[in-house]
Amino acid sequence: MRIMALDIGTKNIGVALSDESATVAQGKEVIKRVSNAKALLRIKEIAGENRVAKIVVGLPINMDGTEGERARDSVRFAEMLREETSLTVVLWDERLSTREAESVMIMASMSRKKRKKVVDKLAAQLILQSYLDSQGRKEE
Repeated sequence: MRIMALDIGTKNIGVALSDESATVAQGKEVIKRVSNAKALLRIKEIAGENRVAKIVVGLPINMDGTEGERARDSVRFAEMLREETSLTVVLWDERLSTREAESVMIMASMSRKKRKKVVDKLAAQLILQSYLDSQGRKEE
């Protein structure tokens, strides 16, 4: 069973997929968020091509625990995903995932131009790995 994670942004959506055993996350692609309809269509295509059973949507909760506009947008997008697919959609606290992705790329001496192209995909990968790791602990 593969699990997909999404880092929902206003301009881009980062996509990551797990391996078949739902143990390791890998960045897949960045979808331009030209419209919700086009983004949803591409997400459905990726889910179908990769036999995805569940989608994890990053929920950017503020550091004080409140939900701002970006979090509300992610919740609305997750609801659209539930309506458009027959998949389970889970919201996952992703505080600082994009910042963490930036830090990883800076430590790897990646140029600003390259970072801009892949930060959303790496953020989705970090969200998914966090989710997968938490699921593994529940089974122990």
